Amino acid sequence: MAGVTSYGAYIPLYRLSRAEIARAWGVAGTPGEKAVANYDEDSLTMAVAAARDCIAGIDPKSIEGVYFASTTSPYKEKQSAATIATILGLNREAFTVDFSGSLRCGTNALRAAIDAVNSGSAKSILVCASDVRLGHPAGGNELAFGDGAAALLVGDIGVIAEIEGSYSLYDEIQDVWRSDRDLYVRSGEDRFILAEGYSRVIHEAVTTAFKKFNLTAKDFSKAAFYSPDQRQLGMVALKLGFELKTQVQDILHSEVGNTGSAMALMCLVAALEEAKKEDRILLASYGNGCDVFSLKITDNIAKVRDRRGIKRHLASKLMISGYNRYLRWRELIDIQPSPRPPIELRQPGPAAQWRETQGELRLRGTRCKRCGTPQYPPQRVCLICQAKDEFEYYSFLDKKTSVFSFSHDYLMATVDPPVTVAVIDFEGGGRIMCDMTDRDTGEIKVGMPVEMTFRKLYYVGGIYNYWWKCRPVRC
Repeated sequence: MAGVTSYGAYIPLYRLSRAEIARAWGVAGTPGEKAVANYDEDSLTMAVAAARDCIAGIDPKSIEGVYFASTTSPYKEKQSAATIATILGLNREAFTVDFSGSLRCGTNALRAAIDAVNSGSAKSILVCASDVRLGHPAGGNELAFGDGAAALLVGDIGVIAEIEGSYSLYDEIQDVWRSDRDLYVRSGEDRFILAEGYSRVIHEAVTTAFKKFNLTAKDFSKAAFYSPDQRQLGMVALKLGFELKTQVQDILHSEVGNTGSAMALMCLVAALEEAKKEDRILLASYGNGCDVFSLKITDNIAKVRDRRGIKRHLASKLMISGYNRYLRWRELIDIQPSPRPPIELRQPGPAAQWRETQGELRLRGTRCKRCGTPQYPPQRVCLICQAKDEFEYYSFLDKKTSVFSFSHDYLMATVDPPVTVAVIDFEGGGRIMCDMTDRDTGEIKVGMPVEMTFRKLYYVGGIYNYWWKCRPVRC
């Protein structure tokens, strides 16, 4: 029987106080804060981070597919799942699919993965859900929306949570949407979209699922719901017979915000972090319908307690100093350009990107077979012993790293000055120069440990250029 075999999550380091947003617009403040992706992050980079957390210690060659779910994929026509599979190092035969178009595309992907494993067409599928949604400035969605990602590994060996059953229904309603011409998410009138959309559909789907599963609310230790806010969550959960304080998983609205297609799976990850053998978890999402799952925890749950998941990412944060910084990160305002002559960013060449896939996306260099020296980027001549063409591929991705030297450039054009450039050493050999992100400039020191993180460099000519940066070790 198919089930979840591992889990992971990602919450950006930065948080923005909702009171700071309200202050900027001169309106009444609201409690809490929202997680904000850095200017060099998007739904793809966050999915990579969650996936790496999920499959830590697992051979990527054993994973036979990647399903990526997002309503904010960086490309309208180009598959992100293939990029994720490449970065992680899956076999070329792995099946890759992008899911989009609905807030429940995350659980749509989960359902498809379960069906694939149960049918025998795959033994292990990685499901990633990630969103960076924009609400209109000064609107309710801007206050509510937060950024985040979750990843689940689905298989039939080493299962930590068996999928006992699933149920889905669709519902045609224009409640929350974003057309191909829109930058911001739109929504209908509150009473209509909540009463005739979310509340009605969730109640109908879960009630029907209870009958199908031959279970009641009392049979579940936790219920992980998608919900637009805490109030609606409480109303729906109480109506279904759940005890709010003990059974309903926190949707993290006050600390992270509404993470869109990732929310339901992030809530499930949070529930799995606290789950014990024989616990039963209900998972229910929403978006033009509802997907409902019943999961039963096994004794294998103890084997994945080392994930960063939700708890450790929540404990690691930096507050954004002001709302204007958030606007710069999202490129919603123009700012005074640098006094330096503008740097002409070279448009990435598709052919060059394709040739450099191994070195750039996988952060693979080479190691000399004669003297054992790792080198990046891949070389033909060893810089130590001058051996020629005597190399093997060598991955720097998960090696421990430390700062050899660094500098702050306050004049280089960037939406988040200064640009911090670091030279870093890899444990076991190898040295590269790269930007440092998610950093407090006053805390950087020579010799401090850092880790590699996949980030967006720039966007030119319709192409996103991604590479690796370093950051201070989180969690």
